[in-house]
Amino acid sequence: MAKPRPMREHKGIGFTIGVMLLKPLLWTFTRHRWREGTKLPETGGVVVVANHVSHVDPVTFAHFMWDHGRLPRYLAKDGLFRIRVLGWLLRDMGQIPVHRESDDASQAFTSAVAAVEEGKAVIVYPEGTLTRDPDLWPMVGRTGAARIALASGAPVVPVAQWGAHHLLYPYSAKPRLFPPTRIDMLVGDPVDLEDLRARPVTPETIHEATDRIMAAITALLEQVRGEKAPAERFDPRRAGVRTIGNPHTDKRAARRRTG
Repeated sequence: MAKPRPMREHKGIGFTIGVMLLKPLLWTFTRHRWREGTKLPETGGVVVVANHVSHVDPVTFAHFMWDHGRLPRYLAKDGLFRIRVLGWLLRDMGQIPVHRESDDASQAFTSAVAAVEEGKAVIVYPEGTLTRDPDLWPMVGRTGAARIALASGAPVVPVAQWGAHHLLYPYSAKPRLFPPTRIDMLVGDPVDLEDLRARPVTPETIHEATDRIMAAITALLEQVRGEKAPAERFDPRRAGVRTIGNPHTDKRAARRRTG
């Protein structure tokens, strides 16, 4: 593992406070293994794509980005920005609100492209939500990351992350703090989209780019886990699983109705 890179970007108040509050907790409750982090560009706009296995993995992923000298900008649910202190911190850190399932959803795309073009590192979970796959493999991807990459011309760097679900399992309310959880991050080579950038931006082009991005993340996660992913990625819509919110609430409600 390479040594952490120094942080050269201007942090601002929000990131400074966030690091002061979170780093001691991460040092206490997690151990980490960062691999191939030098594949992350030191400077310049970049779209960093990763799988999503826990509500806490944005924090552990931010730790990884910080240790490699980059400030992470996430696409975050707009409701978080309405929480008084947290909303101020998110805005000061340049995080990007996403108005899901609304007419304002396109604003996040425009803001993300602008951030990348300004030389920032934008983190995108292409699945759009916590994985619904029963074994936590990456699901079918949404097109946001591909659209940002094709519009900005920025490199797309895939990262597989694993371990945060042991700290807090998806939709669990109770974290497991001890023993400290090991967080694995493995960075891959930039996803090759050059031939697609030369084409018109059609739905077919965007879906091809999305498939390549998800394949790159999945292949990296296979290395981290030492296992083979399913041949077909889980599709929550085809499986009849809700794509927003806790997918287990419908099952609990059905049990109550029939109990």
